[in-house]
Amino acid sequence: MDYFHFVDNQLYCEEVPLTHIAKAVGTPFYCYSEKTLQRHVSVFQEAFSSISHLICYSVKANSNLAVLDALVKQGAGFDIVSVGELERVKRVGCPPERVVYSGVGKGRDEIRAALAFGLLMFNVESRGELLRLNKIAGEMGKKAPVAIRVNPDVDPQTHPYISTGMRANKFGIAHDQALSLYQEAAGMKHLQVVGMDCHIGSQLTSLAPFVDALKRILALEKELRDAGIKLKYMDLGGGLGIPYEEEQTAPHPDHYAGALMAELVGRDITLILEPGRAIAGNAGVLVTAVEYVKEGEDKRFIITDAGMNDLMRPALYQAYHSVLPVVRRFGREESVADVVGPICESGDYFARDRLLPEFQEGELMAIRSAGAYGFVMSSNYNSRPRVPEVMVRGGQFAVVRRRETIAQLMENESLFA
Repeated sequence: MDYFHFVDNQLYCEEVPLTHIAKAVGTPFYCYSEKTLQRHVSVFQEAFSSISHLICYSVKANSNLAVLDALVKQGAGFDIVSVGELERVKRVGCPPERVVYSGVGKGRDEIRAALAFGLLMFNVESRGELLRLNKIAGEMGKKAPVAIRVNPDVDPQTHPYISTGMRANKFGIAHDQALSLYQEAAGMKHLQVVGMDCHIGSQLTSLAPFVDALKRILALEKELRDAGIKLKYMDLGGGLGIPYEEEQTAPHPDHYAGALMAELVGRDITLILEPGRAIAGNAGVLVTAVEYVKEGEDKRFIITDAGMNDLMRPALYQAYHSVLPVVRRFGREESVADVVGPICESGDYFARDRLLPEFQEGELMAIRSAGAYGFVMSSNYNSRPRVPEVMVRGGQFAVVRRRETIAQLMENESLFA
């Protein structure tokens, strides 16, 4: 459930009409519902309330400080993948014991900063990373808490670019190599083995891959116990999908929790989850204005002022996003059209061969489910300034990231004089 809805044929975010925001900040812009973000965290918290757990929102999905602040106030922790994301969670006051650090390429300076912060654990992706952590922790007079990310070789049945748990992927340690690496880590003087990590991919709409992966790593966890290595944390990553299309379904967190907890009965271990898309995806929209309507030989093109640099998912993943008029006008005929942007690329589109009402120049459209992997993946391609982000709280809204200017784009550049 989210809090974008029509009132008298105008699309609102909570209690604010999107037309009011557009008039104040211009288009394009991202708009987030604080109430939706907080509700989605609470749904996860409630679903797993009967066991020891920690919800670590995946910062890479949407890293705006206002978003992180709304989530940390609901008791969420964070899954980070860079020193920049570490600085963001520090800025919103997240306690170190609610932060885990993932990612395959942690640099030395990033490791030092994370050890100084004192986070819950590093999700380690390679033997080389274990050796580096041990060395740096020793130099700093610390013990680095680690979990090894195990690759269970499970097909998540999702887009290949967001599949992460198969043997062909760059992530994690092969399942049959994990036991020996855990034993090596347990013998390292400056490491403390505290957990196991597993993440198989993103935008999963079936529970079966999650359960399959969990069974495989629980069998490994038992082998570790038999070898005298007891774990405190089991990190199952994120990946729970959302319905981008009206006819698409995705598991509710209650069903997700039920399936996982059925496998964890009798285990004295804290479960860590890293949802990102499931929390932020449907909490945001990209609002854009129609610049032109162009009648091609074979189809109609609705050309907007937002482009693939603002929302990359359709171009990158061939992803589907619902498109809605911000103001509904009944009686107009519908016809098949493409919604495209102004970028000089044929891949610059938001919708293809979509049955849509006859939009006119200047009208607003909302691209739904844009709260995750929207702004964070945006760029300045074609020297386009990045768009503002707006947060709505009840009947009020605030710009939580200003629109960039052309001057800002060039601040770090200079002529070779």
